[in-house]
Amino acid sequence: MTSLESPVDTVLEPMLETRKSLATPLRRSHALRGRRQFSLLIVRGDGVRVLGFNFPRPAALGALVAVLVGVSVFGVLLGDWVQLRALTREARTYQRQIAEQRALIDSFNERVAQLRQEVAGWSELQARIWDPFGPEIAPGGRDRGIGGGSLGSPSVTAKIATGDELERLAEAVLAQGESLRALERLMARAGKALASLPSRWPVRGAVNSEFGRRLSPWTGAGEFHGGLDIRAEKGTPVHAPARATVVVAGAQPEYGITVILDHGNDLRTVYGHLSRVKVKPGDTVERGDVIGLTGNTGRSSGPHLHYEILAKGRAVNPRVYLWD
Repeated sequence: MTSLESPVDTVLEPMLETRKSLATPLRRSHALRGRRQFSLLIVRGDGVRVLGFNFPRPAALGALVAVLVGVSVFGVLLGDWVQLRALTREARTYQRQIAEQRALIDSFNERVAQLRQEVAGWSELQARIWDPFGPEIAPGGRDRGIGGGSLGSPSVTAKIATGDELERLAEAVLAQGESLRALERLMARAGKALASLPSRWPVRGAVNSEFGRRLSPWTGAGEFHGGLDIRAEKGTPVHAPARATVVVAGAQPEYGITVILDHGNDLRTVYGHLSRVKVKPGDTVERGDVIGLTGNTGRSSGPHLHYEILAKGRAVNPRVYLWD
């Protein structure tokens, strides 16, 4: 007999198979959710069971959660450790740089202290330079009366901050600069005063008669000689020993043809027994200018130059002034 299949049966069979296939995973899922424990089997490569462990469901879930938490914590700690390691390397680099900078600062402080001591030495040197001129013209007019430090002052050997060292050095340099400028002004005035001193020999030659007491070449009796008689041939140029103004240029009873120069500060020089003058009263002469020629005029026993220095009108020894 020939069997007949209806269209309804043909449609229902695939639908039933689909339901079966969908129901299988659902049953497996329900089975997993329904299990109260899990098993861990350790087998060898040939499939033979070696060990087996059974875990309750809560313990397995707790272990899984613990593993996940441990992995997370380990990851966080690992990241922190890597970051901390990098920071440690940077800290070591900064530590080396700080040590180098500290050494540089200490060396700088030591050098500044040495410079300050050197400047203090300049102060003592300048004090010795100023001392002969008297305290009234020293810069600031300060005396040497100073007091001690307070009882609570820090130790001298204690370290001083870099800013304090620089401030002290700056103050010392400013003070020395002021003192040096004052000394420069004083030396400028002193230079002018020295330039006006009759420090140069008017002629070069042996001294026939010194300043002071001597036997008169005319009477043989003792007399006072107020200058130097310098040997010189007739016609030898006589040079001005310093800048001056001519006050006398002509004949005198005692010294014959004479020139008298005024150097200022109550200081005058006299040139006697000349044969000729090269200047006139009122002329200004400079150091080294020719003012006349030597001769044998006046009361003289032979050609020479009588050279005399008058300080406030009194004759003084010319050798005190002569060094050139």
